Amino acid sequence: MIAVYLSPVYLILCFYVLFRLLVWLEKCYPYLGKKRVRIPVVAVYLFVVFCILLAFFLEPSPGKRVLKQFSNAWLGVLLNSLLIIGITDVIRLVLKLFSFPMKEKLFSPKSHAAVGGICMLCVTGLSIWGIRNAEHLQVTDYELYVDKEAGNLDSLKIILAADLHMGYSVGVGQIRQMVEQINREDADLVVIAGDIFDNEYDALEDPEELAEILAGIRSRYGVYACYGNHDIREKVLAGFTFSGSGEKTSDPRMDAFLEMAGIRLLREEGVLIEDAFWLYGRPDYSRPGRGIRTRKTPEQVTADLDLTKPVIVLDHEPLELQELADAGVDIDLSGHTHDGQMFPGNVVTGFLWENSYGYLRKDNMHNVVTSGVGVFGPDMRVGTKSEICRITVRFRSGGGPDA
Repeated sequence: MIAVYLSPVYLILCFYVLFRLLVWLEKCYPYLGKKRVRIPVVAVYLFVVFCILLAFFLEPSPGKRVLKQFSNAWLGVLLNSLLIIGITDVIRLVLKLFSFPMKEKLFSPKSHAAVGGICMLCVTGLSIWGIRNAEHLQVTDYELYVDKEAGNLDSLKIILAADLHMGYSVGVGQIRQMVEQINREDADLVVIAGDIFDNEYDALEDPEELAEILAGIRSRYGVYACYGNHDIREKVLAGFTFSGSGEKTSDPRMDAFLEMAGIRLLREEGVLIEDAFWLYGRPDYSRPGRGIRTRKTPEQVTADLDLTKPVIVLDHEPLELQELADAGVDIDLSGHTHDGQMFPGNVVTGFLWENSYGYLRKDNMHNVVTSGVGVFGPDMRVGTKSEICRITVRFRSGGGPDA
């Protein structure tokens, strides 16, 4: 429902960009300010603005896919435009407060046109770079020490992925790239910390091919996952869910897809792997999914586990960190935040989460939050990266600092 409340803000911001565009065109050449030019420009612009709404109401089809992809790109262009134009307008307003040589020339129509052209080039360049950056998957390293014995294991190499958001923006090409990168790492364990889907199962580019690609992940102890807040059957508008008051449940086809892909879904359950360590998958904090109305507390999570063995928790949202540490969890792996995805979002998320990205230690517990593989809403990343995490865990028997 948040999309409904944000729609007036979206329209105001769109008209702000339109106003600056029309002023710039007129400064470039007075003829472009005439009604016969403004009307088609405004008409095209309004079509672009309302493509999001049109795509939302269409039934699944190739046409809807094209509109969705176009509108997701537009969202990124809009955010980049607001960033560049906003900074430019602030500088212009500040400069107007002072007297200095050449001020009149700086604020002339010709200078205005030149500055507008530079802004246009910056927005275009930033958007192209953002799209390419989102498609370029990187590997981030972490090395952790757990002061417990883990059977015969001295160490464990975990590959953490999250936020695939398979759907209109993320398809076969990106998932194949991810699987190829994972397989290069020769992992002991692969875990996916939620938001595998982007709400609409029908948005998958080719479910059978995607499942076949994911089934090709190689790992000694298997591939495990938990669900996130977007692994729920809801329609998405501008990256935000729109579901009304109905029960928020996962699509049964999502469960079947994961089974076909050889990924074991952990829904409020733990598994003892190789009699060496526990892996526990929690349902999402805000949308636990079908069959789970209230998820267990951290104390209940570990109540039936042998805490002399390492305990790894997979939880989509990086919440209840202190509670998990107090309950005896050794490693908590999360995603969800996307590290803000687009600047200055990464600055904002730093204030919203205790650990919005990267590594945080809570007493004896390690928390790692990945920025994720895919995107939601705008199909761009500016100031952040798409990644999987290579996490090397060393245990007491492996000669750690307290061994």
